[in-house]
Amino acid sequence: MGEIVIERPYPKQIEFFKADSKYIAYGGARGGGKSWAARTKAALLAAKYDGIQILLLRRTLAELRENHVIPLQKMLSGVAIYRDKTKEFIFPNGSRIVLGYCAAESDVLQYQGQAYDVIFMEEATQFTEFQFATLTESNRSSGLCKQKFSPRMYFTCNPGGVGHAWVKRLFIDRQYRNKEREEDYTFIKSLVYENKYLM
Repeated sequence: MGEIVIERPYPKQIEFFKADSKYIAYGGARGGGKSWAARTKAALLAAKYDGIQILLLRRTLAELRENHVIPLQKMLSGVAIYRDKTKEFIFPNGSRIVLGYCAAESDVLQYQGQAYDVIFMEEATQFTEFQFATLTESNRSSGLCKQKFSPRMYFTCNPGGVGHAWVKRLFIDRQYRNKEREEDYTFIKSLVYENKYLM
């Protein structure tokens, strides 16, 4: 089996990697290395936790392919097997990274009844609040992870988009309703000047 080789993360990415609250958002400037952080965190979780089930989403298939399928194929070469038909990476320890998209609002319904220990919503502000709420129902213990692990969701986001309001309410304004709890939400601000590849 090969090993996952990654570039040295910078401080905000490290903060994102270490966060362990139920909902973790990494947002702000474009070019802040958020997509890299999301797929790298997914790969590291899959390698560490035997049997963990991970869902990584983008809004469109084209975005999914360019931002995650191709880079993950390179990163996980010799580490995990990629099945193009089902858009998933299978690890020797039984863990999976399933890649999906929700181009239409109703596309999210395909995940109802499924259970994922971890869900990544990449560019979360491009998803509607309905899609977010529906996905939270699938963010529960899969029963396949061999180690103790608390289900959680990770978000990357830029300002604007159809989901701007719900992301801002939860992670920036921190205005909570009903059973939402402040301690469940962590926001990490993305800073473009930290990205050495763009500077």
